Amino acid sequence: MIIKKTCLLALSACCLVLPSLSLAQPSPKGPIVVQGAMPIEAEHFAQRLDNPKEQQIGGWRFWSGTVDGYPVVVSETLKGMSNAAAATAIAATQFHPVAIINQGTAGGHDPALNVYDIVLGKYSVNLGAFKTPHKLKGEGSDSLQWKPMDLLASKGSAGEDKTPHTIRKFPGDAQLLAVADSVKSTYTRGKVVDGVIGSADLWNSELDRISHFHTAYQTSAEEMETASAAQTAAAFAIPFIGIRVLSNNITNDGKYDPQTGLACQDYVYQVVKAYVAKLDADKK
Repeated sequence: MIIKKTCLLALSACCLVLPSLSLAQPSPKGPIVVQGAMPIEAEHFAQRLDNPKEQQIGGWRFWSGTVDGYPVVVSETLKGMSNAAAATAIAATQFHPVAIINQGTAGGHDPALNVYDIVLGKYSVNLGAFKTPHKLKGEGSDSLQWKPMDLLASKGSAGEDKTPHTIRKFPGDAQLLAVADSVKSTYTRGKVVDGVIGSADLWNSELDRISHFHTAYQTSAEEMETASAAQTAAAFAIPFIGIRVLSNNITNDGKYDPQTGLACQDYVYQVVKAYVAKLDADKK
C-alpha cells in the first residue's frame, strides 16, 4: 500500500508539473510597433490592420493586429517627450517588439524641403538639452549661445561634465533605414530623404534659432517625440527609426496641411510591409 501511494503521489506531481511546461515554450514572434503622437497620426494606420483590437494601458492607446500575417501594434504615444518615453517603455515591456517605428508630422528646418516631403531619421537629437552661459542680471539671454548637453555622457552632473559639449545623436537602425529607402518609389506626394530629426518640448518659430539648429546640428525637421522614443528604445536594445513628414515649413513659407499625417502613415505602411517581407525571408 505504501508503494502504491508513493506511485500515485509521484504521478499526481507529474500531472501538476505538465501544464507548467507549456508556459516554458518559445513565445510568439514579437510585433513591429508603429508610433504616432496624435489620433490623426495613429488611427489611420490602425484602421489598416487586419483584425485590430484596441486596448488602453494607463493613458495610452494601443491597437494590436497584423499586416501580411505579421503582428503589428499601433501606439498612440500622446504628445511630448515624457509621453513618448513612457509609451515606448510600455511597448517594450508589454509587447517585446522586434522593431519600433516612430512616425508622424514635423515642422521643417531645411529650406530645401517642402510640405509632404518625408525625412527618414538617420539620426535624431534632443533639442531641449542645453546649458546656458553665465550672465549677470540685466545682461539678457541669447539662445544661440547655449551649449548642448549630452545627458548620457556620464553619471555625474550633466551641466558640470568636463567633456566637450556635443549633442547626443541617436542613430536610426541601419536595416530599418535600408528597408525604408527601398520603398521610396511608392511615395508620390514628395521627396523621401535621409536626415536628422530634432525633438523637444518646444515649438520653435524663430527663424534665426531654426537656422542655427540646421547649421550646427544638421536638423531637417523638428517635432516633440522621436529623440525621446529613440533614447528609450536604445535602452531596451530595440531597433528603431523615426520617419517624419513635413506638415509645414516656415523657412520657405510652406503652409500647414493636416493631411500630411495620413500620407506619412500610408508610406510607413509600405515600410512595414517591406520589413515583414524581410523578416520572413530571413527565416528561410
